Amino acid sequence: MRVLVVGGAGYIGSHTVRELLNQSYKVVVYDSLIKGHKESLPSDIDFIEGCLSDKKKLNEVFSNFDIDAVIQFAGFIEAGESMKDPLLFHQNNVVNGINLLDVMIKNNVKKIIFSSSAGVYGNPEEIPIKENSQKSPVNYYGLTKLMFEQILDSCKVYGMKSICLRYFNAAGAAFGLGEDHNPESHLIPLVLQVALGKREDIKVFGTDYETRDGSCVRDYVHVLDLAKAHVLALEGLEKGKEGKYNIGSERGYSVKEVIEVAREVTGKDIKAVESERRKGDPAILVASSEKFFQEFGWKPEIELKEIISSAWEWHSKNPNGF
Repeated sequence: MRVLVVGGAGYIGSHTVRELLNQSYKVVVYDSLIKGHKESLPSDIDFIEGCLSDKKKLNEVFSNFDIDAVIQFAGFIEAGESMKDPLLFHQNNVVNGINLLDVMIKNNVKKIIFSSSAGVYGNPEEIPIKENSQKSPVNYYGLTKLMFEQILDSCKVYGMKSICLRYFNAAGAAFGLGEDHNPESHLIPLVLQVALGKREDIKVFGTDYETRDGSCVRDYVHVLDLAKAHVLALEGLEKGKEGKYNIGSERGYSVKEVIEVAREVTGKDIKAVESERRKGDPAILVASSEKFFQEFGWKPEIELKEIISSAWEWHSKNPNGF
């Protein structure tokens, strides 16, 4: 089976590419390299540099390779940036995604796994969050993810089958790969930048939430566990499964707890500075992944300390990224 991994040079994409290869899938990667890193891919992989805005190039990929299914990782992910330039996010995450679907349908490829987000839920009314919880995104990034999920639903008219995986907080490192975003907005790599001396301190945005220590609580899942979830979803798609699934650890850790574990792992005195709340930050975001557990037999295997340890090992060796 040959899989086209769009955005396969990104953080989660590159880990999933490695896991697909480990499971004997044939893989083609299509990535603009605007955010991704070609260095994260095997040197001998079938790689095409291109943007989803280029339908001609996309068509050539489907013409040149016998593609059976697509995994769509490509998209902008910075929630704060989406509030400053929403049209950029709509163009890249929605319009360009429609280009991909149009080319897929014209080439009779009708299986897709979509990299969605917990951002579709916004401020949850219940914890843990279930797939049928209310969806009310608080930023345009989350809105674009929800819109594309709805577009996929409409594509059932063409016989398109899809699985949407709603991630919570991907973290950690595997396969000699790590997390290298520019700008970086994720807590664990930011904390580790302080440990490396590349950042003076880590901001704790809000310490008066109704949580056990006053800081926000989030659900962290190792990127390797996520990669394995994609392989299982691909197997399910082949068997006719469809749907939307949360992918998380079902355990919540506060910002202060993450910083404390990072201090323990690194042996560094990581300076934390308490700051005002950020607009739109929910107090607690923790997934119920029971639906995916039950239907696919998946459970996250890697705990927070190992997640941070794996990330620290990579960042220590690659302080400037790829």
